[in-house]
Amino acid sequence: MSKRDYYDVLDVAKGASAEDIKKAYRRKAKELHPDRNSDNPNAENQFKEANEAYEVLKNAEKKAAYDRYGHAAFEGGMGGGQRPGAGGQGDFASAFSDVFDDLFGDFMGGQRGGRQRAARGSDLRYNLRVTLEESFGGIQKTIQVPSSVQCGACNGTGAEGGSEPVTCPTCSGMGKVRAQQGFFTVERTCPTCSGLGQIIKNPCKSCAGSGRIQKERALSVNIPAGVETGTRIRLGGEGEAGARGGPSGDLYIFIEVQQHEIFERDGSDLYCRVPVSMAAAALGGDIEVPTIDGGRSRVRIPGGSQSGRQMRLRGKGMPALRGAGTGDMFIEMAVETPVNLTSRQKELLREFEALSEDNNPETKSFFSSVKGFWDSMKG
Repeated sequence: MSKRDYYDVLDVAKGASAEDIKKAYRRKAKELHPDRNSDNPNAENQFKEANEAYEVLKNAEKKAAYDRYGHAAFEGGMGGGQRPGAGGQGDFASAFSDVFDDLFGDFMGGQRGGRQRAARGSDLRYNLRVTLEESFGGIQKTIQVPSSVQCGACNGTGAEGGSEPVTCPTCSGMGKVRAQQGFFTVERTCPTCSGLGQIIKNPCKSCAGSGRIQKERALSVNIPAGVETGTRIRLGGEGEAGARGGPSGDLYIFIEVQQHEIFERDGSDLYCRVPVSMAAAALGGDIEVPTIDGGRSRVRIPGGSQSGRQMRLRGKGMPALRGAGTGDMFIEMAVETPVNLTSRQKELLREFEALSEDNNPETKSFFSSVKGFWDSMKG
């Protein structure tokens, strides 16, 4: 049975470009794959026919010979070389592998057949606690970070005495090995060199060939004013050193602002709960309150103030981390009931209570409502 024209097999014109031929083969490979045509007994032969056609037309020299002599170019030695398809599975694997690499090479890292670059070091996380006062003013802190650093004895190469790594014999420096499984060629990272393409015959004694050693480093960190819990600071290149001279990772510092015994924070605003005596709340007057910068502010209490009343001190809060401006400070009054009264104090309070019928409007309003409720229930 005579062979079909290779251009007809792939449904392309004779003058088609290499890119058009590749696209046509992609379509045919998907259309004729035996796994998708279990009900077509001819699918496998048609699939192999498409592979054979692509094996010739993708190669510029073979394509030129085929365009001139047709199938005879590969029969009887006219064009020299091996007849397409004579290699059986090998030729198919080569053809399909090219398309597989083209389809998925970018997704798998874009390094078809090449070895991996030196591995980048891991990123590190450091949890740093600061006080509210340090968050208010900003501070520079020195931290101790245990991590992997580049080995000084071998300058990160992993090789002893200035020797150089050698090409991996398993993958011939490609970093990947291929194994054929049926119609597919599966590409895996080389198990000998872990994808680096090189091995070290004489490893460094200090780092055992890894190019890294464990060491604690002292780093100075600038904490900006206004940081909050959860703020993340990135120090580029201060993470773990990369393997065999690879680039270092980054260090991420996560801030935790400690709770304060006086102030409570809400964003850039501060809240301060101030106890006030019953007499001071009733009569009014001035009190001094602390501020986060270590100073004092005088606040006037209006007469008749109740618990929970708030007064604002503008600009006495926390600085904004991003952008201009400063929050406010809110003073919340907590009217304190006196305890451990003396006999005389109790006597005075009873006398005061007797004279205070019209001085407690909220109490009067509440019990008036209660009386109305009870009366309605009786009805």
